[in-house]
Formats: sequence, structure tokens, C-alpha cells
Amino acid sequence: MSIINKRQKKNVKGRIYFLAFLFFLITGFILSRLYFLQVLSYQTYHALAQNQYQVFQELLPNRGKIFLKDKDKLYPLAINREYKMVYLVPREIEDEDKVIFMLSSILNLKKETIKNKISDKNSFFKICKHRLNSDEIEKIKRAKLKGVHLMNENFRYYPGQQLASQVVGYVGNKGDKTQVGCYGLEAYWEKELKGKPGSLFQEKDAAGRWISLSDRKIKKAENGVNLITTIERTIQYETEKVLQESIEKYQADKGTAIVVDVRTGKILALANFPNFNPNQYNQVTDMKLFLNPAVSEAYEAGSVFKSITLAIGLDTKKISPQTTYIDTGSVFKSGYTIKNSDEKSHGKQTMTEVLEKSLNTGSIFVEKLIGNKTFLEYLKDFGFGKKTGIELPGELKGNLNNLNYLKRDINFYTASFGQGIAITPLQLIMAYATLANHGKLMKPQIIDKIIYPNGKIEIIQPEFRKQVITDETSRLISEMLRKVVTNGHGKRADVAGYLVGGKTGTAQIAKKNDKGYKEDAFIGTFVGYAPTNDPRFAVLVKIDNPKNVQWAESSAAPTFSKIMEFVLKYYKVKPSLKYDKQ
Repeated sequence: MSIINKRQKKNVKGRIYFLAFLFFLITGFILSRLYFLQVLSYQTYHALAQNQYQVFQELLPNRGKIFLKDKDKLYPLAINREYKMVYLVPREIEDEDKVIFMLSSILNLKKETIKNKISDKNSFFKICKHRLNSDEIEKIKRAKLKGVHLMNENFRYYPGQQLASQVVGYVGNKGDKTQVGCYGLEAYWEKELKGKPGSLFQEKDAAGRWISLSDRKIKKAENGVNLITTIERTIQYETEKVLQESIEKYQADKGTAIVVDVRTGKILALANFPNFNPNQYNQVTDMKLFLNPAVSEAYEAGSVFKSITLAIGLDTKKISPQTTYIDTGSVFKSGYTIKNSDEKSHGKQTMTEVLEKSLNTGSIFVEKLIGNKTFLEYLKDFGFGKKTGIELPGELKGNLNNLNYLKRDINFYTASFGQGIAITPLQLIMAYATLANHGKLMKPQIIDKIIYPNGKIEIIQPEFRKQVITDETSRLISEMLRKVVTNGHGKRADVAGYLVGGKTGTAQIAKKNDKGYKEDAFIGTFVGYAPTNDPRFAVLVKIDNPKNVQWAESSAAPTFSKIMEFVLKYYKVKPSLKYDKQ
């Protein structure tokens, strides 16, 4: 019995030693492992722990709104509208086949697309589809699919549909989450409109649930600014309507119309046709529709440029309205013969008659007197060959490269009547606004006010650029342009009861990547302002390639008249006391 007890005690003691050894071995292993994890690999596993138990959630700001002016009120051009989106939480999904089948049927998506999103089991958030319609929302709710969720999100909405579409642009998707402004004001003011995102930082437990007692750090989002444009809603609407009617009536390819307050440079309307609906931008097949031709397309404007040439002649004292020359019908230079558009000679003509009859030889006569160097300097002063600085993307500076060689007289001769140089419609109307505005060149202004998230309002003041011509020159050229409307090719641009002045221009369309011009393809332009004795508004109308008329006096001029009449009456401009329509 004593021998057995001794053996048992010995066995018990051995087991105790073994267990003690095993305990110290395991403890040593754990300590060494902890040392490895917490000391040697601290940075790696700390990052993994943060990724597992904490979340960084971005708080999105509200995108700023864009407004048109509507007299004393505002009209929303671009706002935010709440939609529903559907997203997946892959780790919550139990019946994958059912989810794939149901969602592909309800949302009209490919099964493979949904399967790929579900396969990412480490993701908490996989967007399935944006902007659900009411039918899709109802079917998703009825299906009650585990791991499939609905969430509110804001998207851009344009209440005016096509109204000022090439001015405003649109907001499109960049990837799954990011929305970005494309074209127009949305693109140019993207940084200011989108605002600054905020953040929420809080710990989660192993099951992915918020730890309510943990510290939470919140950085509030800063909403984007609101923009109030200078564009008057009613003027914009009427200008677009009249322009579209003209494009369809004359079977033209496209057209542009601009209305400017000559005293301030504020853009009251900027219309193009065809245009597009920003709410359905993804249905547009011709990407050129997104561009704004008023600033993004340069062209050879033709005889509307003669007004600029003669204004320079007046300002340099080389001519007066009564100065005469002998029109022989053509000018020969450097192997080229330049003729009048009517291919006639008119004999002795005054400078006023040069504009009335739109004589190419008369423009050349004036340019010769001015001199090439001075002529080019004035063109640059008027703003040609450089960007106007308007707050719209894609603006071109035009092209005066043909005038880089001062000794090539032939290039200056053709430039004097608007050929061989390229200008934008915006540059042209701002030059005419300078003729009207006592010779003062203003920056074209399209933003009237900026409203910041804190309530601060910044009023954008009109910007004076340069005194290009004298007040006396402005008065003389205005009187001459009035004669163009009463006696010349601009009769159909007149408005009963008002002193309207302006100039037609019918230019051939230059071939792309080739010298010369297209046959039987023309651009008709009319630019003018009223009242000529106290100018308030300038209007430009450009009609591209009309099929059933050729001359601008039959297309652009009557379109100008309709727009100008509406503008004058809308702003209740009193009819001129002295009305000299003949």
C-alpha cells in the first residue's frame, strides 16, 4: 500500500511538473507572439485594427444652385433633387441566386454585373443603381431582399429643361460616387459649386456596429456657393424661341443669338440652337451639342466687320462720314482681284455709303489710310485675338495670325471686311457694344452675384477694360449704322418707333484643313444696338448655312428685329423722340 501511494505521488508530481512546464511554454509563446505583434509588427497590425474596428465616413456637401434673374425674383436654372439609389452589403446576403435573379429583373441589369458586386465579401457598400423610378423602388421594397438597401441621394436637376443648356452645362457621374460639373457654368465653377466634404470618425465593434460610447469626431461639410447669373429668364426664353423659329424657317444648320447691356457688359441672353436637355445629357449622341458656339467657335464674320474698320478710320481722323472715294468695283493686289459682293462699281461714294452698300473696296480704301500696324493695334484693343475672360469654359481667342506679317497688304485688305481672320460671336458683340458705349470696352459679365454658405453675398461689379475709341467716334459710327438700317441692307432689322443701328454680314464658310471656301454655304450675321442716340442694348444674330435664303438681310436681320423689339419693350425703353424711318 505504501509502495502504491509512493508511485501515485510520484505520478501526480510528474504531471504537475509537466503541466507547469506546458503552462510556462504556452505563456512564453503567447508573450513572444504579443511582443512580435505589438512591438515588432505594431504599425502593420495597428493599421489593420483601425481598418477593422473604425470607419471613416465622408459627409457630402450640397452642391450650390444656379439661378437666372427674373426681374425682382430668381428662377432656378440648376438645383438638387432627391432620388433613391439601391446598394448592396455583400456580407449580409444569404441567398445570392435569389438576389441576382430579382435585381436583374427589377433593375434591368445584367446578372453578371450584380454577381461581381456580390462577390466582394469584404465590402460594406456596393452601389447597384442610381436614380430609381417609382416602380423600381416599390418592387425593391416588396422583394425584402436581405443585404439589399435603398438610400436617398441628391442629383442635379434642371427645371428649365433646354433653357440656357449650353450656358449651364450639366453634372455627370465620375465613377460610382463622384459627381462632377461638365461644360458650361457647372464645369467652370466646379470647385466653388461642389463645396467641401466633411467627415465622421467613430469606432465600430467586431460585428460592424457603432460603439455608442466611443469618441466621435465630426467635421461638418461646407456647402457650395449659389450663383446668380446676369441672364434674364424671360429674355433668354424669348431669344431661344425666336432663334429656333428662324433656324427652322430658313432650314439652317444652327444659330447663335446674344443680348448684351452695352453700359455694363452684362449678358442678358446667350442662346444657341440646336441645344440639349441637361436632365437627359446621356441621351445626346452628338458631343458638339454640349459646346457653346458663342465662345467656343470662331468664324470669318464678313461684312459686319466693316463697322469696326470704319470706326478705326474715324478715330484716327483718316476719314469722316462724308469722306469720298471712287469705287471702281474691284481692287487688284498680289495677284488677287477683290470685288464688291454685288460685283458692281458705284463711282463716287461717301464712307456712310460704304456701310450702306457694304462695299469691300471702301473698306480697303479706309484700311490703306489707317495703315497695317495701327489697324492691327486697334483690333487688339477691341478684344480680337484674345479671350474675353467670360466665366465659361472652352473660350477661344480667335485667330489674327494672317496679320502677323505687316507687309502682306492683301491679308489686311481682306481683314478689313472680315475675311481671313477668325473671331467668336462674343468678341464681335462686345466690339459693337464698345461702339455703342461711348468707346468703352467692357468685360462680358455672366455672373451677377455669388452667395456663400455663411450668407455673405458678393456682388460682381461691371469691369471696364479700355477706352478704345473716343465718344465722338462712337457718336459718328452710331449715326452711320443708323443709315445702314434706314437706307442700306439692314432695313429688315429696324424696330418701329426706335432708332436702331447695325450691320449685316454674309460670309462664305471656310473649308477645314484646306484653303478656300465652300460653295453655296454661307453664314449670315447681323449685329446692332438701340437706341442709337442713347444706346442700351446690343444684339447679335448668327445663322449658319440657311438653305432657302443667302443674304443676312433676309435671315439674320429680321431675327435681330424680333429679339431687339422684345428687349426694348420688356425693359420699357421709351420710343425715340425723333424717329427717322424711311
